[in-house]
Amino acid sequence: MPGRARHDDRRRSTQATHPTADGTIVSSTLASALPGVADPRGLRHSLLRADRRKKLRAIALTLPLLIYLAVTFLVPIGVLLERAIENPEVANALPRTAAELGDWDREGTPPAEAYAALARDLGSLPDISDAGALARRLNSEVPGARSLVMATYRGLPLPQITPASPAADVKAALLALDPRWGEAPYWQAIAKNRSRWTPDYLLSSVDLKRNAKGAVVRVEPEQRAFGRILVRTFEISLVVTLWCLALAYPLAYWLTTLPRRKANVLMILVLVPFWTSILVRVAAWIVLLQSEGLVNHALIGLHVIDHPLALLFNRTGIVIAMVHILLPFMILPLYSVMTSVPPTYLRAAVSLGSPPLAAFFRVYVPQTYPGIGAGALLVFILSIGYYVTPALLGGADDQMLSYYIAQYTNVNVNWGMACALGAVLLAAS
Repeated sequence: MPGRARHDDRRRSTQATHPTADGTIVSSTLASALPGVADPRGLRHSLLRADRRKKLRAIALTLPLLIYLAVTFLVPIGVLLERAIENPEVANALPRTAAELGDWDREGTPPAEAYAALARDLGSLPDISDAGALARRLNSEVPGARSLVMATYRGLPLPQITPASPAADVKAALLALDPRWGEAPYWQAIAKNRSRWTPDYLLSSVDLKRNAKGAVVRVEPEQRAFGRILVRTFEISLVVTLWCLALAYPLAYWLTTLPRRKANVLMILVLVPFWTSILVRVAAWIVLLQSEGLVNHALIGLHVIDHPLALLFNRTGIVIAMVHILLPFMILPLYSVMTSVPPTYLRAAVSLGSPPLAAFFRVYVPQTYPGIGAGALLVFILSIGYYVTPALLGGADDQMLSYYIAQYTNVNVNWGMACALGAVLLAAS
C-alpha cells in the first residue's frame, strides 16, 4: 500500500497544470480532453454553435408542418379577410364613371360627363356576366338597380349617339332609354362604391352602413338583424358548453374511479358518436324528438305529460342534438386531466377532518381546472361554427351566424358579405 501511494503521488506530480483566463487551475489531462477549458470564450462559442445546430435541426423538422399550416390555414383566412373589404364590381365595370363622380357632391344628379362615361363603360363591357355582377352589387344598395343596369346594357349602343356626340346628348339619350337615370339614389350608389376597397360589408355585418354622404350610421331598426344573430350564436354556444360540462364532469370522474379495463370499454362507448356522420345523428334526433317520436310516446306512456312536447324545430332540439354531438369533446380533456390527479389527495383531505363534499370542491376540482378550460374552449369554439344541426332542427329564429354565411355563399352569391360575417365570427371567437 505505501508503494502504491508513492506511485500515485509521482503520477500526479508529473501532470502539468495550466491556469485559465479566470485564474482557475486545471490539469493538462483535462485541458487536452476539453480544448475550450483553457479558453472559456472558445468553450462558450462551441456551446452556442451546438445549441444553434439543435435549433436549426428542430426548425428543419417542423418546417413542413409550418408550411402546411400556412397554406391550409393562414392563407385562406387572409383571403377571407381581404374579400371582406374588397369591392371590385363597380371599380372594374365603371372606371370612367367612377373618375367622373370623384368630385361630385352627391346632391341631385351628376354632370352630363358622368352620363357619357357611363354609356362608354357599359358599352365596353366584354360580357353580360360583368354587367350582371355590377347589377347585383348596385341592387344590394338600391332596389331596382339590377333591372336598370341590365336594361341599359341591352339597349346599348344607342343608335342616335356617336363617339363625337356631346355629353348633353348622351345624357338625354340615357334618360330617354330609362328615366330612372335621373334619380339620385342610383348615382349615389355608384359613387359610394367606386373605390375597390370598402368597409361596407364589415359595417353591414354589425348593423351599420354608410349613407349617401359617406358617413357611418346605424341601419334602420327593422333591418338590424346581424347583431341579434351574433348574440344568439353565443347564447346557444354557451348553453351547449354548460350542459356538456354538467354532463361530462361526473361521467369523466366516474371513469377515473373504475379499473382500467372497464374504463377503456366505457370510453369506447363514449367515442361511438365519432363513428357516425353528423347528418345521421341529426336525422336520428328528428325521429326521436318529433311529436309522434319515441321521446314523446315514452313520456306519454309513463304519464309524465298529457300531450306531446314541442321538442323539434326550436331551441330545445338544437341544444339536445348539439350536446349529444359535442359531449365527447368535453369528456376526453376532463378524463385525461383527472387520471393525472392522485386519488390519495382526496383521501388525505378527508382523513385530516375535511367533509367529503368540501374536500372534493376545494382539493380535487381545482386540480381539474386545466381540463375544464380545455374542454369548455373546445366545445364553445366548435359550437359557434355549427351550421347543419341548427339548420335541420331549429326554427327561423334559432339559426346561428354560420347559416347566414352559407346563405350568402350558396344562394345570394355575395362573397363579400359572407366573408365579412366570417371575419366577424372569427374576431368574436
